[in-house]
This record gives sequence, structure tokens and C-alpha cells, in this order.
Amino acid sequence: MLGAIGLDGEQETAYRALVAIGAADAAELAHRLALPERDIETALRRLERHGLAAQSPARAGRWVAAPPSLALGALLTQHRHELEQAELAAVLLAEEYRSEAAEPAIHELVEVVTGASAVSHRFLQLQLGATEEVCALVTGAPVAVTGRDNKAEERAATRGVRYRVVIEREVLTTPGGVEELGTALDRDELVRVAERVPTKLVVADRSVGMVPLTGPLAEPTAEPSALVVHGSGLLDSLRALFESVWRESMPLALDASGAVLASTLPQPDATDLRVLSLLLAGMTDASVAKQLDLGLRTVQRRVKGLMELSGATTRLQLGWHAYERGWVAREPRR
Repeated sequence: MLGAIGLDGEQETAYRALVAIGAADAAELAHRLALPERDIETALRRLERHGLAAQSPARAGRWVAAPPSLALGALLTQHRHELEQAELAAVLLAEEYRSEAAEPAIHELVEVVTGASAVSHRFLQLQLGATEEVCALVTGAPVAVTGRDNKAEERAATRGVRYRVVIEREVLTTPGGVEELGTALDRDELVRVAERVPTKLVVADRSVGMVPLTGPLAEPTAEPSALVVHGSGLLDSLRALFESVWRESMPLALDASGAVLASTLPQPDATDLRVLSLLLAGMTDASVAKQLDLGLRTVQRRVKGLMELSGATTRLQLGWHAYERGWVAREPRR
């Protein structure tokens, strides 16, 4: 019980015995406790250092116990103070850890870039550092970098970096917009068009992204600024935003005369729609295959193709996308 204040088993046993008998020498305590006399002598010396025992002034060799209320109370007070100091040290160390470890990590995940030159430099730097893919959303109102100024795009594409770009339809009406589109298509970039693009965005290699903090509605005197986002939940959200806009956009191409062609997105065929309708009615793959006289693997392959076409990752999402895209009609309520 007294281990919390620093006594081991033999010391506590010896102290309790002294308290019970009043005074004794090491030999008596050893006999009473059935312990080696040398161990008892060691225990008594340690009790003396703790202020729990003392040699009797009346008779040499005999030991007496210090009053428990006084001696143990002093030890308890000392240990409480030590625990308070330890708690304080733990709090200070935790604060130091957060300031020296956690805070720099947060700063490394998000960076604010201010000034047209700095924004332009980081925008080009992201592309030059890419090794696999650059995904971009382009609006009709450049903030710091125009398509004509983006020399890094050509250099990155030449190195084999794949580009997937969604442009706002307004971009095609700007001076040189169609010319820039033709240049991008000549580099085998994948370009799509959307009526409206929510924001400018670039994501390189799925590991770093960049979005503007200032836009066309900002004060004319406002200095351009942007947010650079590294691997984090925020970057995952930006990637998801791009993929959502990409799925809903129309592929672009140029005909022989240089005119812009906006092809429609691939659509499911009649068999796909029948498979989808039966699945939404609650039938299993095997039941659908039997109903349509198809192989089970054929049904599963068509379902997988529908999921890829819609960008769904689960069959529940596939049902939602099917209604949103008009592939199946919801029965009107009566």
C-alpha cells in the first residue's frame, strides 16, 4: 500500500512491524518476519533515510518507528509536490511538441502565395514538377496567368505528362481562345468544355493543388493571391471537385477547318438501360441475366461499364447518377 510513496515490500513490512512492537533490533525483526537479518538491516537504513525509523537513543542497536501521521504525512506532501511538478512538465512538453512539430506540419500543408509574379511562378512550377498528370479547371477570366503565357504546359506535355483540362465555354470566345485550344489538342491533351467552371484550379500528380484566393470580382487594386495545398483532406476535396466537373463536361475537338466540335459524352445503349432498369427494380445480377437471356458475366461487365461511364464507385451511386443523367425515368407520384 505504501509503494506509492517509494517503499518496497520489505521496507513496508519492517515499518509496520516497528509500529506494532514499538522498538526492536534487526535480529528481532528478522526473526519476527522470517527474513534474513541482512535484508532487514538494509530495509531499516532505507526507512531511516525516508524519516520513518530511527535508532533508539536509549539503547544502541534498537530501532523505533517514527509517528505515522507525521512521517507518512510529510512523504505524501513531498510526492504530491513531485506529481504536480511532473504534471506541469508534461503540459509544457506537450505545448512545445505542438509548436515545434504539429504547427510546422500544418504550414507545410497549406501555403498562401501573394503577388502576380509569385502566383505565376508557383503555377508554372507545379506543372514543371509534374511527372504523371496535371488536371486543370480554366475560367474565362485569368487572374495572374493567361493560356498564352503558360509555357510550362508545353514543356510538361513534351515530357509525357498527361493533361486533363476543363475550360469554361467563355474561354472559346476570347481572342486566341480557339487557337490555344488547337495547340493543346495538338499536344494530345484531353480537353472538355463546361458552361460554367466553379473556380480556376490546377492539381499536379494528385499531390499538390493550387486555387486562387482572389477572383474577377475582387477590387481592381487587390493583389492576386493563391492557395497552394499539399496532400491533405482539402486536396482530396479539390481533386473530387475536378473529377465531378470533368464527368459533367463535353469533350472538345477541332474539325479539318479548325472549327470547334463539342461531342456528346458516351451514352449507354438500349441493353445497358434495360439492365439498369431491372437492377433498380431490385433484381439480382443472376435474375437480370436470366430475364434478358444474357450471360451473368455480360451483365456484370455492363454494370461495371455503366459505373465507369457515370464515375460511380458503388451501385447506390450508379442509381443516383442514372436518374440525374436521365438514363431512367422516375415514375410520377399520383
